[in-house]
Amino acid sequence: MPPRVHEFAWPDRVVVGTIGLPGARTFYLQVRAGKQVVSVALEKQQAALLAEKIDEILDELFTVEGNPFSVPTATPVELVDNDQLDSVQELFRTGAMSLGWDPTTAQVVLEAHPYTEVDADDDDEPLDADAAGELEMLLVRMPVGTARAFAKRTREIVAAGRPLCPLCGYPMDAGGHTCTLPEV
Repeated sequence: MPPRVHEFAWPDRVVVGTIGLPGARTFYLQVRAGKQVVSVALEKQQAALLAEKIDEILDELFTVEGNPFSVPTATPVELVDNDQLDSVQELFRTGAMSLGWDPTTAQVVLEAHPYTEVDADDDDEPLDADAAGELEMLLVRMPVGTARAFAKRTREIVAAGRPLCPLCGYPMDAGGHTCTLPEV
């Protein structure tokens, strides 16, 4: 059975946000078009890498002779979105993600696929296509300004977690932190 694709060609909103306190936050990629809202959980590292790669794509496109796609170098003020997530109903936990560029629509294309576990003990048996197939996937197309705003907000959300210890570089908990420095 083919996966059910939740596709957003020109979303009203696409953001990364969190629920919970620093150190115990759950990150969500949330997309809204009209009344349709889809939220998928993702790891902090996935969110950070997503923002980094979107900026890399946009920065590379900006350097193209004549900038035919009108890629902004900074986040357009009118696209800044600091609002909380809409009501979250998790569709799936994200596993694989892909990112691309569609020059025909001048949009960054993001695909999020559910996390799946494959039993390592059954390496010799062929995978059942129906059992291994994903049931859902998220496909989002973002115009360049929206993509730039998405990356900026995502970097800010990721950075808003626990402060890093200046000695060991690991996150510090609110209840205290014990670090072990490398021996000199």
